[in-house]
Amino acid sequence: MNGSNGDTADGHRPPSPTGAGPSSAAGSGAPAAPARGRTGRVRMTGKQRREQLLDIGRSVFAERGYDGTSVEEIAERAGVSKPVVYEHFGGKEGLYAVVVDREMQLLLDMVTGALTGGHSRELLEQAAFALMDYIDTSTDGFKILVRDSPVAQATGTFASLISDIATQVEDILGLEFKARGFDARLAPMYSQMLVGMVALTGQWWLEVRKPQKSEVAAHLVNLAWHGLEGMERHPKLVGDRKN
Repeated sequence: MNGSNGDTADGHRPPSPTGAGPSSAAGSGAPAAPARGRTGRVRMTGKQRREQLLDIGRSVFAERGYDGTSVEEIAERAGVSKPVVYEHFGGKEGLYAVVVDREMQLLLDMVTGALTGGHSRELLEQAAFALMDYIDTSTDGFKILVRDSPVAQATGTFASLISDIATQVEDILGLEFKARGFDARLAPMYSQMLVGMVALTGQWWLEVRKPQKSEVAAHLVNLAWHGLEGMERHPKLVGDRKN
């Protein structure tokens, strides 16, 4: 799609037809120089431009939120015209959806990849570290995932993401419950509790950045593991309220 200002698909104006033609070096066997726009910058391929827009969009969404982000700003930071953004993503909603999907998949991959086996407590540590690692190394992505958005679908909310991660932990807890004589049907609920605890703690840690990541993970596992270890098979409320 061309912009009204005559931009090509990569957002730059085409060279003047009266300008110099291809370098004579191309005919002599020398490698051709990369195509350059009127400003002298190397033109990007469609794939490169798409990745650039995703990187910039991710940064702006994390900084300003969905409502505070505009196609104009994304295009300006990328050095292209607005139609280029629409051509690749159909608009702000499309760009945001791709950014969210990528971040969700990255986090899920990090969690599932971290669960390499071993003692149940070690698996719990691995899950906690995976989420903390994601928050530490993909801070912009985490900010986007935990911020409510008017275009977030049922599978694009932070709550649904936590549910997806909890599903990865569910089977581990189910085996532990069976081995200890607990009702394995409760494992999905407990996995939601555990993963939610880690996620909310990570959200808090994102702002304060102390104590260090390994210490936070150790305290999370301490609370979770010893809580599970001392669990009652049939817990009862001690207060007067029963419903």
